Amino acid sequence: MKRASGIFAALLVAGLTGFGCAHQAGDGWVTLIDGEKGLENFDRVGDVNWRPEGGAIVGDKGKGGHLVSKKTYTDFQLYVEFWADRTTNSGIFMRCADRNKITDKSCYEANIFDMREDQTYATGGIVHRGAVRQPAPRAGGKWNVYEITVKGSEIVVKLNGEQTSSIRDTALPSGPITLQFGNRPPKQEPGGAIKWRKVRIKEL
Repeated sequence: MKRASGIFAALLVAGLTGFGCAHQAGDGWVTLIDGEKGLENFDRVGDVNWRPEGGAIVGDKGKGGHLVSKKTYTDFQLYVEFWADRTTNSGIFMRCADRNKITDKSCYEANIFDMREDQTYATGGIVHRGAVRQPAPRAGGKWNVYEITVKGSEIVVKLNGEQTSSIRDTALPSGPITLQFGNRPPKQEPGGAIKWRKVRIKEL
């Protein structure tokens, strides 16, 4: 009886471990940030004070900058858990043409900026390319999940389980991904903190 109970317990633990964990090692997913771990997977551009703190990688001071993946990617799925202040200006940049000169025109950017003056490309949108559904969702003051698929000419962005933007575009075929902390235009006022708790990528 004890043996049977032990087997049942082991199966139950295995089942619970697998439930809801679609991004674990062994199914093609690679973890870039896991809580306070992962800064070594990125190069830094800019003067942001990136640091491990409170179970996440945090940036909240500096004139702006990026964590730039050391690897270049072409087709991939991206899973990101982030916390943003209501004044945060941030984003996830993809297929960047130049890893040292990162802009929202030389990369595809899934935006995190609730207070963007032009709400067409606010949080959930792909800046300059894919309008976000209106009214634009709000990410400020809570943990959120971005799920992004980049395959060939198609990019699909989901925020908290809802598709918010999609495009077909061939301008940028490959490049690193980056995680941004930025000040707020037009006066370049300091933006609120951005926190990255999970960043996982699966090449397609």
